[in-house]
Amino acid sequence: MKFIIVLAFLAVALAAPQGDKKPIEIISSNSEMNADGSYSFNFESADGTKVSESGNQKKVGPKPEDIGTVSKGSYSFTTPDGVVLTVNWVADENGFQATGDHLPTPPPMPEHVVKMLADLKAAGLL
Repeated sequence: MKFIIVLAFLAVALAAPQGDKKPIEIISSNSEMNADGSYSFNFESADGTKVSESGNQKKVGPKPEDIGTVSKGSYSFTTPDGVVLTVNWVADENGFQATGDHLPTPPPMPEHVVKMLADLKAAGLL
């Protein structure tokens, strides 16, 4: 019985708010939705985080009902060591593509692979 009471107190203690963290204030926020399916929104919070996005409907296939949303946007935030990181992105028929100076990039292709691809293309196999 004592074990159950101790366990209940432990559960209550773990469920209690940790520290004095207050919600981060949103200092600006805008959004727009249009009848043609296009939209945009952006917001900025007091800690310097910024988010923006816009999108529209696009035909992505041969049928009239093959419509998808193409979006683009960016977000930035400040790391604990004070560096502002920004990610720009596009989401379309080619998938999600993000870019940013801090994101890793693949190494360059070795010369023999570049040559092989050029030979395959010249032979009509690519």
